[in-house]
Amino acid sequence: MKKTLLVMAAVLLTSLSASAQFEKGKKYIGASLSSLNLAYNGASEFQFGLEGQVGYFFFNNVMLGANLNYTHAGKDIDDYFSIGAEGRYYIIQNGLYLGAGVDYVHSFSDFNDCQPKVEVGYAFFVSRTVTIEPAIYYRQSIKDHSNYSTIGLKVGVGIYL
Repeated sequence: MKKTLLVMAAVLLTSLSASAQFEKGKKYIGASLSSLNLAYNGASEFQFGLEGQVGYFFFNNVMLGANLNYTHAGKDIDDYFSIGAEGRYYIIQNGLYLGAGVDYVHSFSDFNDCQPKVEVGYAFFVSRTVTIEPAIYYRQSIKDHSNYSTIGLKVGVGIYL
């Protein structure tokens, strides 16, 4: 019984400290590893991506931001860079969020694409301002749906200032 009460108190304290991080005026800085061979599209077998993100809470629970991404694609397509805009809505004050955005993708073989994306993730607070953020994402290719649309998993670290 004592352990159960202790766990419930820890969850409550985590939720209370997390809720203050999604207020209007807060800033966000994040970095993530994407794919790690956990993403799939028709043109590549192995992918590894690095992504940097910045954001600002214009409203409570609503963050708008920008991202920069480099992906090593592997098999038949060249490595590519992407830059994009995104938004997040934090559904529950303890960190569950929905994200949506659009990326402009450019590869070294002159492949250019505009890719809308959606993601569902969770911000696990490890301290008052630092989170570990796993997310599942889907990026839809406008040019070639069957080969370049991607579904994957990413894990990141976020800092809420």
